[in-house]
Amino acid sequence: MADTGTPPVIPVEFKQYDSYAEAPAWQLKFSVVWVAAVGIFILFSLPRLIRGIRSRRAMHDIFGVTEDVDKYMTLFDRDFYDDDAKSNNVPMRQIPRRDWRKNWLSKVLNLAGATFLWTVPRLELNIGQIFVITGYLITVILCMVIEAPLLENSNRAGFIVLAQFPVVFLFATKNSILSLLLGPGYGYERLNYVHRWCGRGMLIAAAVHGALWIKNHLTWGFPIIGQQKETSGVASLGLLCAITITSVKSVRRAYYDYFYILHLFSFVAFFVTVCYHSIYAPPWIFPPLAFLGLDLLLRFLRFRIKDATLTPLAKQLTMINIPYCTDGWTAGQHVRIRVFFGGRIFESHPLTIMTAPPSISCVSDVYTPGITLGARVTGDWTRALNKYAQEKRCLDSKVSSTQVQVMLDGPYGGCSLDLGRYETVLLFAGGSGVTFTLGMLDDIVGRCVRLGRPNGERTRRIEFAWCVKSFGTIEWFAPALMELAAKTASSDGSSTPLSLHISVYVTCLCDPEAVPPIPNCDVTILRPHVHHILSDLINPPFSQLPLAKFPSPKSPKKTLTSINQHEIPTLPSLTSSASNDDQDSVLVTEPGHVMTTREGDDIEFTGGLDPHISRKLPWLGDGGGVGVCASGPTSLVREAANAVAQMKLSKRGLEMGGIDIHVEPYAL
Repeated sequence: MADTGTPPVIPVEFKQYDSYAEAPAWQLKFSVVWVAAVGIFILFSLPRLIRGIRSRRAMHDIFGVTEDVDKYMTLFDRDFYDDDAKSNNVPMRQIPRRDWRKNWLSKVLNLAGATFLWTVPRLELNIGQIFVITGYLITVILCMVIEAPLLENSNRAGFIVLAQFPVVFLFATKNSILSLLLGPGYGYERLNYVHRWCGRGMLIAAAVHGALWIKNHLTWGFPIIGQQKETSGVASLGLLCAITITSVKSVRRAYYDYFYILHLFSFVAFFVTVCYHSIYAPPWIFPPLAFLGLDLLLRFLRFRIKDATLTPLAKQLTMINIPYCTDGWTAGQHVRIRVFFGGRIFESHPLTIMTAPPSISCVSDVYTPGITLGARVTGDWTRALNKYAQEKRCLDSKVSSTQVQVMLDGPYGGCSLDLGRYETVLLFAGGSGVTFTLGMLDDIVGRCVRLGRPNGERTRRIEFAWCVKSFGTIEWFAPALMELAAKTASSDGSSTPLSLHISVYVTCLCDPEAVPPIPNCDVTILRPHVHHILSDLINPPFSQLPLAKFPSPKSPKKTLTSINQHEIPTLPSLTSSASNDDQDSVLVTEPGHVMTTREGDDIEFTGGLDPHISRKLPWLGDGGGVGVCASGPTSLVREAANAVAQMKLSKRGLEMGGIDIHVEPYAL
């Protein structure tokens, strides 16, 4: 055959764009970017992960809840062990005090941390999360449009849709390798926002691909539906739209059961239709299937079927105790539980473990050693559970609890802070969020007092604040708080005593007779500001406190009165003893007092200090660090995060050795 020579080179301006050759390269670039970003976060979290492994807070729960018979002991043995721990002068591994004023790198990190903590109202995302989401969406858009003639050929956008499958499912699974590598406190609930926004990024790319493809078909007169490729493409876009729209917060919260079922079946159908639509899809299906397979495997290993007891507290709370579950979890974690009653075995709900493990807990005399959960009556399932427990108790008045079987899945989540690294700790809860802070309080008191600070825990001051709607709510957890307060007081004679002050803020004036006598506890009728409480906690006490100044009775705000807690049962009404002084009043309380307003009006501090805290806890000086945990409604944890962000930027925050926070929002 004759040699025809070198084939002609087509000029660049006349080359036709080949999406099937160009787009895979951009899929690879997109994958490299997001994998590198995840790697940076893992590298940044590595020191915390190592500390968590050393303290058994990380990787300890990978195989779920376990039973450790060796840790069971009689009450006499436990008392002997506790006394021995307190009197044992074992040298502690001291954690060095932090002085961020002399470290420029710490100042930079503190500034960045404070900035990223700010939470945007309504959006329910902080600046750090917005930064992550914005970076992701920009990456999606750039990889979709750079050097791509989308108007003529929108295939690049379709390829970017496929490239997002792995990242969407990596952040969707409850048992993710990413949660393990990021360290304690970074469970699926903390990473799920990335999953949601990655799904929206996928919808953006799919909408661009589908809309421009349909436009071209209409322009050239081609049928939109009929051929397999076109029909499966339209079906895939419709399924993705349904998945994304039903994932909107308002829909998800109002119809969660329907959302979950639709979500589950829609993504399976989406996978099938996408594979029919493009031969390039199957390779991108394998990573999500691997993530899902790992999730199912770890769930299978973590599933436990246990005997449990239900104890209804009035019609508002059901206590669930699962005995003998003594290990494989840490304070602050939650489990997903199925209670086998009334045909509701398919419903799984997350509930926070209220105590520390029995080897640490100080409330084993209050709650049976094991896992204790509190289910507040807020929906159909919790209402049915409470009703079932009450009906069973009515059938047998001699028994206060009902025996049931439960299935546990978990534990998950947990606290991202090791409170033992901070000299000052603020635990702030709203409503049922106290189940989280109570467990954290039990954990730190147990480590410091009962176990004698085995890992060099440096915590010396704890402020436990709880906002509730009624006085009667306090009674639910009063026995545990009394036990913890008494246990803390027993450390006064040691070389490293632990001080605890409990503040309960009631937002509704009703049933004041229900206030229990908890040691070193103040009950106040007001809606507090987290910023004021935190400010008072980290500032040194004054000989004469410039306490909150309140308006006179002539103004719309009502005046205050201070009523001794022990006199409450003899009072016919709290409102009858309000002061009628025409001058502005300054409120100063004594131990064991209840503060209230006439007609139960809410009060806001204008002086900036909460009169309870500054003189109830000893002052240890600057440094040592401050750890804050906030749990409850979204508005409360947002306020707490913003308060800490503001304090981190202040000179006082640096003088205290830095302020860190973990938030636990109780919302879908």
